[in-house]
Amino acid sequence: MSALATTPFLRHLKSLYPRKNLPRLANPWYIVASVAFCASNRAEEVPRVFQHALNDLKAESNNIEDHRLLARKVRDALFKAGLTAGFARAINGLSALHEVMPEELRDTRMMRRTRTPMEEHEKIGKALFRRIYGETADSIQDLMNNIYPDLGWFNKSVIYGVNYGFTEILSPLETSYTMIAALTATDNPKQIRWHLDGAQRGGATLEEVQSVRAMSMKVAALSGVRWRNEIPQVRESFVIARGI
Repeated sequence: MSALATTPFLRHLKSLYPRKNLPRLANPWYIVASVAFCASNRAEEVPRVFQHALNDLKAESNNIEDHRLLARKVRDALFKAGLTAGFARAINGLSALHEVMPEELRDTRMMRRTRTPMEEHEKIGKALFRRIYGETADSIQDLMNNIYPDLGWFNKSVIYGVNYGFTEILSPLETSYTMIAALTATDNPKQIRWHLDGAQRGGATLEEVQSVRAMSMKVAALSGVRWRNEIPQVRESFVIARGI
């Protein structure tokens, strides 16, 4: 099977991000592409995305810590996306990535703090959830509590606390981008809408979120995803603020 993540395609994805002349790691194209390929069940493309991003970064920096940060960002994006795309696909993506990962860029210890009390994770989760969902946070949390109380607890303590709430590698905004990419590839329009809005609440411009949506759709379409539902458009931030 021929490669999908070709150099011309990846360069095109990178060019979609509206802010130019950024440091290599600041353009989120490689996060979006890795997650969208993984969520589209094309794990074999993840290493190609990483290798392209690493070669690109090496042209700017020989600092091993920058290279390690790139590797960690891609790994953590795939891990975080597992809650949306399914952990089977996250495992496949991480396994494929591990096969090409230089020894010096591998991690041998956990990134998350396992001794943190669950109450603290819940506090972190509630804060991040509100940051992403804004004025809709209470109604969405209530929905989860009502449809299955275990889901409500899991959402605020594990999903948004332990997993998404770990922001030492991916920023909250980069985490929003992973969710947009994974949800787009798995055809979940309601949740895509939530996180398109959430990315703007997290500080992204209209144009930046539009570019992440476009990247996600291009990767998913190239991977063979066929949507039953229309992918939501990005709403302007002032509309979000008014709750319309």
